[in-house]
Amino acid sequence: MGREEAAEMSEDRDGATVRAMIHLYCRDKHGKSGCPCVSCSALSQYVAERSARCPFQPDKPICSQCTVHCYREPMRSEIRAVMRHAGPRMLTRHPRMALRHLWRRLTHRGDRST
Repeated sequence: MGREEAAEMSEDRDGATVRAMIHLYCRDKHGKSGCPCVSCSALSQYVAERSARCPFQPDKPICSQCTVHCYREPMRSEIRAVMRHAGPRMLTRHPRMALRHLWRRLTHRGDRST
C-alpha cells in the first residue's frame, strides 16, 4: 500500500469517526430521528473540508494533539461540545472507532516536521 492510499484510508476512518460522533450528539441533544439536523450537517461538512486541507497528511495526528488548529470559532466550540458528549459514548456504541482513536492518541509522535 502506497503513502497516498494510506492517507486516504486514514481520512476515511477519521471522517467516519467524526460523523459517528456528530450523529450521536445530534440524536441525543437535538432529538431528531433523521439525524443529522441542518446545523450538525453543516458542522460535519466543515470538519471534512478542514480535515482535507490538513498540512500533516498522511500522518495527521488527532486534532487535540495537533500544533495547528484548523477550526475557527464558533465551529471549534461546537466540535468540542460534540466530542465531550459523544466521546465517552463511543466506547459502547462504536468500540472499534473509539479504540482506534485512543490507540492513535497514545502512539502518535509529537514531533512535526513539514
